[in-house]
Amino acid sequence: MSDNVVDIRRIMELIPHRYPFLLIDRLLDIVPHESAVGLKNVTINENFFQGHFPGAPVMPGVLIVEAMAQTSGALVVYSGGKSLEGKLVYFMAIDGAKFRKPVTPGDTLHIHVKRVQNRANVWKFQCEAKVGGILCAEALVTAMITDGVAK
Repeated sequence: MSDNVVDIRRIMELIPHRYPFLLIDRLLDIVPHESAVGLKNVTINENFFQGHFPGAPVMPGVLIVEAMAQTSGALVVYSGGKSLEGKLVYFMAIDGAKFRKPVTPGDTLHIHVKRVQNRANVWKFQCEAKVGGILCAEALVTAMITDGVAK
């Protein structure tokens, strides 16, 4: 893979999420500390389609937002290199979330994240989820880098 693409094995080194909650398959077009595009191949085999909704499967909006957060978190850890490996990126806030078009089985979801602000260990990203170049969802997400689970 080129330096501008991160595959699923590397994503699993960057963030702790695993099936069934790992919601990105690849990172593309990475500009460290600035932006990336997360890729999610949406299939009928996703466990959430069993109940959302039988006969009319739609990817839940909260999972699209989670895919945005995972893409953002993976970019943060990737950008920080060895100094951030093993750290966790916690989701702190979602602002301005809007859902414009359903995401359904067979879609390839492209999650565009762009850094808006970074102060110390807090990062903000403007995120857009698109299918075939058409905007499906957008949100501003804020995340914080930590050493691990809060007690």
